[in-house]
Amino acid sequence: MNCLKAFYSPQLKVIHKGKVRDSIRVDKDTRLIAVTDRISSFDNVLNNYIPYKGAVLTGITNFWFEKTRHIIDNHLIKTVDPNISLVKEAEPIRVEVIVRGYLTGSMWRGYKKGKREFSGVAVPDGLTQNARFPEPIVTPTTKEESDREIAPADIVKEGWTTQELYGRMEKVALELFDFGSKYLAERGIILVDTKYEFGLLDGQLILIDEMHTPDSSRFWSKADYDINPLNVDSIDKEFVRQWLLANREDGAFKQLLPTEIVEETSRRYKDIYAKIVGEELALDPQNDINSRVVANLFKAGLIKDGYVSIVMGSPSDLPHCEKIKAHLKKYDIYVDMRVCSAHKNGERILELAEVYNNAIEPGAVIAVAGRSNGLGGALAANLVVPMFNCPPFKDKTDIMVNAYSSLMMPSKTPAATVLDVSSAALAALRSLNLQRLKARFRDEIAAVKLSLIEADNEIRNK
Repeated sequence: MNCLKAFYSPQLKVIHKGKVRDSIRVDKDTRLIAVTDRISSFDNVLNNYIPYKGAVLTGITNFWFEKTRHIIDNHLIKTVDPNISLVKEAEPIRVEVIVRGYLTGSMWRGYKKGKREFSGVAVPDGLTQNARFPEPIVTPTTKEESDREIAPADIVKEGWTTQELYGRMEKVALELFDFGSKYLAERGIILVDTKYEFGLLDGQLILIDEMHTPDSSRFWSKADYDINPLNVDSIDKEFVRQWLLANREDGAFKQLLPTEIVEETSRRYKDIYAKIVGEELALDPQNDINSRVVANLFKAGLIKDGYVSIVMGSPSDLPHCEKIKAHLKKYDIYVDMRVCSAHKNGERILELAEVYNNAIEPGAVIAVAGRSNGLGGALAANLVVPMFNCPPFKDKTDIMVNAYSSLMMPSKTPAATVLDVSSAALAALRSLNLQRLKARFRDEIAAVKLSLIEADNEIRNK
């Protein structure tokens, strides 16, 4: 399935992996927000990926961010890929401001059981499912391992933020909800409820995270609601929640959605995108999503188009590694240098493999270890990228005595051994199969051939 499952790259540090979003450090002032195609419900990440979901959430969020800057500024700098945004680094306020226009969802489920107070807001008896409130109400929750309802007074008492800031957050949230409701009403859509997240940038309150998306909001068709308010279909993630509620096994939610539910969820997400943004989501399903992400991040100057990692068994191998690195850097490739001993802290190999095996960009690994080269074998056994041994032999005697520890890899550990540092670098680079490098290698090979012809002519003419 052509989905963005997670963001991994040796070139950029992932600072947080949320249920759906991965946050990646660019510098102290900016980060990337990669919205994956993961889906979560009831605080669980399901074992499915929804095609186009990340692009829908990114596109809708950034659409609203641009449309509401007159109400409050936000952290968006620019969209660098349909799934990825470059944003300003802000200090998040760990409170979600939830605005509700109707009695539905989790609130209705609690109300039906007799609950009458939600986040400090009293709700009267006698209301029916999906009933509209006279005015939207605000029911904040905390941003913790599991979201928790909290009254405004307790927000201040527990130190989540100041009374002044929370008052500003609530006011802005209601303004945003009013703006979104009116905009969507013109398109036949009811904004039922939604959540907003805020942060501080240079002491100023700004909007962060996402806005008016099918993950953070509930949408209804106004025509359907007018016909039957009790049986209105949601055009958002509530479709998945309802399926999970209806298909529990022994009270537990399933972790895997059937194919038809995945396809219908994807269709609904694309449909709400078109209704909100005013145009279809234009993405080629044949275009590999990782390749597209790499191309866009490369074009934006945020990453190189490939990497080679040099993993040494000991810090004493560094001079040898620096020689390899010098050859690699001539080709404008990212070089990742690591120290990991197969014998002394081999558990780190699995950590490296998680990044290298799932990296969005093409890569290769060079293992630098001499005697008892367990490092090359252990890496090759766990990696899905090309792996090369380039042992740091001191002299010909060292080669004769210890070469077999690198040459004789066990079965199903595909590691090639290259003794010359320049050849090891070139072997790794060529394994990346990058078009720009292939063009350069063709030119270099042609130059070598030409130099030999010129030398031959010179010698013959003497």
